Amino acid sequence: MKHTTKLVAAAVAATIAAGPAMAEQGITDTEVLIGSNQDLSGPFAAFGAPAVKAAQLVFDEVNEAGGVHGRKIRFIVEDHAYQMPKAIQGMNKLVNGDKVFAMLLSLGTPMNIAAFKLQDAKNVPNVSPLSAARQMAEPFSPLHYAGTATYYEQIRVGVTYLAEQKNVSNICAMYLPTDFGKDIKEGAESISAETDGLNFVSETTHKPDDADFVGALQKLNADGCEIVALALGVRQAITVSGTAKKLGLTNMSFLNSSAGFHTVMAKVPGGVTEGMYAASGWADLLSRMDKPEVQKFFKRFTDATGEALPGSGALLGHSAAETMIRALEAAGPDLNAKSFQAGIESLNYEDVVSGNTVTYSATDHQGADEVVISVIKDGNWMEIARK
Repeated sequence: MKHTTKLVAAAVAATIAAGPAMAEQGITDTEVLIGSNQDLSGPFAAFGAPAVKAAQLVFDEVNEAGGVHGRKIRFIVEDHAYQMPKAIQGMNKLVNGDKVFAMLLSLGTPMNIAAFKLQDAKNVPNVSPLSAARQMAEPFSPLHYAGTATYYEQIRVGVTYLAEQKNVSNICAMYLPTDFGKDIKEGAESISAETDGLNFVSETTHKPDDADFVGALQKLNADGCEIVALALGVRQAITVSGTAKKLGLTNMSFLNSSAGFHTVMAKVPGGVTEGMYAASGWADLLSRMDKPEVQKFFKRFTDATGEALPGSGALLGHSAAETMIRALEAAGPDLNAKSFQAGIESLNYEDVVSGNTVTYSATDHQGADEVVISVIKDGNWMEIARK
């Protein structure tokens, strides 16, 4: 279910009317500047680094063909390592120094939220951030364009599905106490409160650099947790799964949102993550290698980077860049804030690489709606349901 707010026509007119003069930054007759405030070296670098590489490959291919309406794309990336002070510095550089036209793939819920004030003041669109928090598209803004279903909705759908399949009732959460983590916790908590037979019974909070989860898991086990919603870094989620197995906590099912739905999670040696679940806004790449478009993307990425496989971050980078290219094409040669908004709001297409449908409109700035539920089986993510 989408959480959208209809925009009052007068507000749209006022916003657009005020914008174009400032929105001309980052555009020349031959170039458009796109920025990204990323985690290339912190706890979510497994998403950020390959996302940037994949997006750049898309832009390189477009640039080699002459660009979009004669403009080549210059992609400028800053690394904040998932640290707020660095994120603010990076955003200031991109918006006020480099004067980018739009932001793409910026990683981190708190980082994006903090950046909105500056970006909005300069009329800089924020497209397909690497965050599925509700705030990426709510409340409605003509400048904010989310990529997929929200963490909140993913967890609500995932908890409901697992509780029904496993006939269990006690729901818990392990999370970073950030806007990202709170979205996961509130999703698990709210669906429990609304559903007969479900109870939200316990939670633990963690720091981004925490590496020991024995005490937290023992607490959750003592509290009777049966489904645990996770809002942790990728390495942390892997450690949680391995620790639970060592402790013999076979009664717990761990549910990631899209923030933990990463190919690397399934490839940990020794079956450490076997049986982990995820509710995400896209389907795993390796499960759809029969698609020619997926095969093309896979080969281009691996040939260009030397990496064994693209992974989830690369998938998201490719899909976000495709959205950006399609929006710029639809905006026409006279590119400004108004034409870009009209262009992206006209998009409606099947994203074969991500395995979802992307649609935007004048009242809906969440691109894809599907929630795909997967489980790690035999070293791969396997889709088991789609809602």
